[in-house]
Amino acid sequence: MSHPLPIRFRDTDLEALARQTGRMALLAEPGSTLSPAARRIDRAMKGALSRAVASDAFDKLKPGEALEMSFPSGLAVDVLLLVRLSKRADIAEARKAGGAIGKGHGTTPCLILGESHPRAADIAFGFALRAYEFNAHKTGEKKDPGAVAMMVADAEKVAKAAAPMAAVAEGVFFTRDLVNEPANVLTTYDFAARLAAMQELGLDVEILEEPELLKLGMGALLGVGQGSESPSKVVVMHWNGGKKGEAPFALVGKGVVFDSGGISIKPAAGMEEMTMDMGGAGVVAGVMRTLALRKAKANVVGLVGLVENMPDGRAQRPGDVVRSMKGDTIEVINTDAEGRLVLADVLWYAQERFRPTGIINLATLTGAIIIALGHENAGVFSNDVPLASAFLKAAAAEGEGAWMMPMGDSYDAKLKSRIADMMNVGGREGGAITAAQFLKRFIKPDMPWCHLDIAGTALLKNDTSLAPKGATGWGVMALDRMIRDRFEKG
Repeated sequence: MSHPLPIRFRDTDLEALARQTGRMALLAEPGSTLSPAARRIDRAMKGALSRAVASDAFDKLKPGEALEMSFPSGLAVDVLLLVRLSKRADIAEARKAGGAIGKGHGTTPCLILGESHPRAADIAFGFALRAYEFNAHKTGEKKDPGAVAMMVADAEKVAKAAAPMAAVAEGVFFTRDLVNEPANVLTTYDFAARLAAMQELGLDVEILEEPELLKLGMGALLGVGQGSESPSKVVVMHWNGGKKGEAPFALVGKGVVFDSGGISIKPAAGMEEMTMDMGGAGVVAGVMRTLALRKAKANVVGLVGLVENMPDGRAQRPGDVVRSMKGDTIEVINTDAEGRLVLADVLWYAQERFRPTGIINLATLTGAIIIALGHENAGVFSNDVPLASAFLKAAAAEGEGAWMMPMGDSYDAKLKSRIADMMNVGGREGGAITAAQFLKRFIKPDMPWCHLDIAGTALLKNDTSLAPKGATGWGVMALDRMIRDRFEKG
């Protein structure tokens, strides 16, 4: 799997600046006095740096953006990045600055002049997130990335602040790797094996196979995967870092390793992206990895339903009726609305077995949420204002877009079936909402619950300030922060 670049923090050494090769980045703000390191560099460049800081090009940059100076005279480096960032910058700006430096990182060494910046750890975190690459299936000589160092006023203090962020970065990378993998590699077998390997980190991991799922009555989940050669599975990950015997918080993820749509087959154009339909399960896995790595003082259980939705002679048909673990019957109108069937059974199992203090599920559930919110925000649906507010606050603090969506009993009429307790779809109008209403039927009364529809945020076709195009790992940072804020205070 991919690992975040190790960034070495060291105390500022002005004498070493002239000998630095590769890439160098320094922070400045228009109209402000240059730092001691920047003044040393400016003298070596015979005033070219101070002229760049005073230029219109630098003034027009937004906080966190960089001006690139190639082969600067007087220095041994190939590239000098002049990054606009004030000492008063917030977390988002600092991470964006780190991302601007990390974007161009390759095999050459890089030195970041953090000096006494109060957000030095966040700059390093942004660098690590943006420098991510997924090249597991590219042939040719694999070259190690260049070494990264950050000169700071107090290396020990910054390293201590950066340590928990490194755990979050590894969780994000784990999620990105899972979502980026092709379906012929990330089968239900492989996915479950990768999760089982996290027992090395202190997680307790159980894999429930089809015979046990059948015994439990998970007819909704099993119906989705019955047309695939890959068996359906449920993986349960426990992190017991809180008080012994205290009920856990639960995370549930949709893990459809490939979604052809089944008999209601999808159009060919864009179907290759349906390898990301396990994005919800990927986020749950990334959060659980982060909790284990940073030894979180909380009890959390992560459950993922792993299936593959394929057309086959044994595949589920439109018009079939399945019985969920809860006991409710569902008329399957569209086999491409399969994720909610998987979640229905796993949500019910999580509540029956663990009686959690609350539950959040994640799924690349509907195209409708992309129509509503684009790729900037995930949809948040909830029956509990405090839980939804806690998540939205954490998402805002981490810069992960999320938007509260409406729910209501009036939408339930769209799910009424002639021959069963409900249908699995409610039509095109309000499709993301009726999907949430469907899931709500499998949430027990008084159970705090949030449904996060991440179809628009899990995988992007364009770069962002903190990720290359492809899998984003959206949700790992926000959920980790929410767990810290909600369960680890005091």
